[in-house]
Amino acid sequence: MTSAMEIKSNFNLPFNIIESYKNKVVSAEEAVQVIKPHDNVVVQCGCAVPLVLINALVKRKDELTDVKMLHVLTVGELPYLQPGMEKHFKHNAFFIGGNSRKAVNDGRADTTPIYLYEYPLLFTRGVIPVDAALIHVSPPDEHGFCSYGVDVGLIKNAALKAKNIIAQVNPNMPRTYGDSFIHINKINYIVEVNEPIQELPQFEKNMSPELQKIYEKIGKYIADLVEDGSTLQLGIGAIPDAVLHYLGNKKGLGIHSEMFSDGIIELVEKGVVTNEFKTIHPGKIIAGFVLGTKRLFTFIHNNPLIEFHPQEYVNDPFVIAKNDKMVAINSAIEVDITGQICSDSIGPVFYSGFGGQVDFIRGAARSAGGKPIIALPSVTKDQKFSRIVPFLKAGAGVVTNRADVHYVVTEYGVAQLFGKSIRERVYALTNIAHPKFRDELLKYAAGNYYI
Repeated sequence: MTSAMEIKSNFNLPFNIIESYKNKVVSAEEAVQVIKPHDNVVVQCGCAVPLVLINALVKRKDELTDVKMLHVLTVGELPYLQPGMEKHFKHNAFFIGGNSRKAVNDGRADTTPIYLYEYPLLFTRGVIPVDAALIHVSPPDEHGFCSYGVDVGLIKNAALKAKNIIAQVNPNMPRTYGDSFIHINKINYIVEVNEPIQELPQFEKNMSPELQKIYEKIGKYIADLVEDGSTLQLGIGAIPDAVLHYLGNKKGLGIHSEMFSDGIIELVEKGVVTNEFKTIHPGKIIAGFVLGTKRLFTFIHNNPLIEFHPQEYVNDPFVIAKNDKMVAINSAIEVDITGQICSDSIGPVFYSGFGGQVDFIRGAARSAGGKPIIALPSVTKDQKFSRIVPFLKAGAGVVTNRADVHYVVTEYGVAQLFGKSIRERVYALTNIAHPKFRDELLKYAAGNYYI
């Protein structure tokens, strides 16, 4: 564990900063004593989840009732989401991840649908008061500033609204640039830790060869839509990885994305991603947070190429639109033949959330030369069901409405829907559906006088 004196020697801090720092250092158990029953607690998201603080808080469960734990998405298992904990901690997921999905659908946790750029505004505008913020930051620099590291966008401004800020200070947290710092004077309690940052499990390691081919075809179709000098939004998963694989021959690409993962490192190293043609923040990769591995954390540490900003800025559609040739790539669970997109539920069963899909689809649509893209395999993994459907499942939510959708991509091609009538949409989407489902789709469309 790094001590205050070790931090002093490592960072050559002025005496007044060292004294301020030392006076705030407590144990995790002492720090979380400030949290009371019925408090609202904002938790830093993604790979920055402050597990030492969370574990200390959970040990106090018998003293606590209805403590609301608020965040978008975290990596790893959260002890307060285990069955039996719901009387003590009420989790509210603003995007449902794998670690909270069962709790939400069992009724042990809540979920709130929201555009990602509006999530921090809930706190900064006082819609949800914040009693405490649990954050995970780098040690202070010589000016007394700690970096939020791998998650800036979802925590920075929300944390500053908290009555008490409890910081898990970790020398392994990358120091990242941009609007990404908090001064130790703003922190109420400091808990020193020295542990690895949580890594994101890698996706689709056991993907079948058939499924791999499907994603490769989707990736190639999308890559063909990307022009030299485009700025990209890319998330995580098989589709973004497949797209990145086919971008090696492009020139002068940029990144403006709610988040990114390990996949862009190779494109930066090859000189494909240079950001030189971006019309806002030229020369810089702009993001709110990262999800990835230690390799990614090393890549972003003290890297002036990358700037992190609060999500209400990064995901603002009007900011996104300032990037010419903005290409937004997002996925879906199912698409109906009129172009409605469901990406947050399977019927009435909540699966994920809005995330930044609508933010970037709308931003790319307003961009000069922009391309908002929705991509998905044409069928489910077992190939029993089409994912281009006559109508969305009962209870399914529309995340992106049919007027917002411009491009839909499957392994069978690209459907361009902007300005197209319902009749034209039906034919375009049927053409990229799996062949064994096309007759069924056309029959439904004819029966409803779509065609």
